[in-house]
Amino acid sequence: MKVNVAGLKKHYGRTRAVDGITFEFEAGQIYGFVGPNGAGKSTTMRILATLEEPTAGDCYIDGLSVTEEPEKTHRLVGYVPDHEPAHRDVSVHDYLDFFARAYGVKNPKRQQMVQSIEEFCGLVVLRDKHLTSLSKGMKNRVSLARALVHDPPVLILDEPAAGLDPRARIELRDLLRVLAGQRKAILISSHILTELAEICTGAVIIERGLLLRAGSLEQILAVDGVHRTIVIRTLDRLPEMHKRVLELPHVEEARLLETGVEVTFAGDELASGEMLARLVGEGFPVVEYRPQRADLEDIFMNVTRGEVQ
Repeated sequence: MKVNVAGLKKHYGRTRAVDGITFEFEAGQIYGFVGPNGAGKSTTMRILATLEEPTAGDCYIDGLSVTEEPEKTHRLVGYVPDHEPAHRDVSVHDYLDFFARAYGVKNPKRQQMVQSIEEFCGLVVLRDKHLTSLSKGMKNRVSLARALVHDPPVLILDEPAAGLDPRARIELRDLLRVLAGQRKAILISSHILTELAEICTGAVIIERGLLLRAGSLEQILAVDGVHRTIVIRTLDRLPEMHKRVLELPHVEEARLLETGVEVTFAGDELASGEMLARLVGEGFPVVEYRPQRADLEDIFMNVTRGEVQ
């Protein structure tokens, strides 16, 4: 399953909300969709979810055009908007059952699917509560459950972590990791870049409707030369290892810690692996080698100008 956004444009009068962006992601990947407010993220996501039509360009889900075959592609997408469900006097279970019916899921499969989704999203104890009585975190869980109720291969999530407390954000990240493990293709927008970096395999960065970067985090790092940090901890010979690390390729700085070294490293993953192999091969008793994930905040600040439309 692959999602392609090809030359997508969306104009509102003279405003070019989306201006010819192209990117792709596929099954098992979590791509962070990053950009300032007004960059065109929500518009792009709504087009992918078949809720808006583009001015030009197209999006393809498993080769199907969202503009030419919206009914087919709509069933392939689970969409979580940037607002909470606000239906009054509807229980969680009835809400999910309604959407399962809307997607044409028939009994007994519908009952089994709704129950399974409630269990997966931790909503079993809340199934009889009205939506209006739920906390923001629980409403976000319901939104995710609604998007999953027809078991779509593609998930489009627009700011699902906005306003969540720390526990709810951690639980959301865990759910997304599980869903990626189930081979779902996931596009998620968020302003909490440090948290995106913990779960994303790639990123799409846009500003003023224009694409600035797209690809895996490693590809973006290679283009922009954003340095990574590697923490190396050893049981012995620390001063000697510190001196040796400074002599190795791609090492720009090495700060001595109490039990290890914090390295500013300009190489890629292959070069990082070669550095570890060299240290171990030279007999250093390395007990921890911890490369930090690509810092989306650094990438974002490097490539954007903070402009709005």
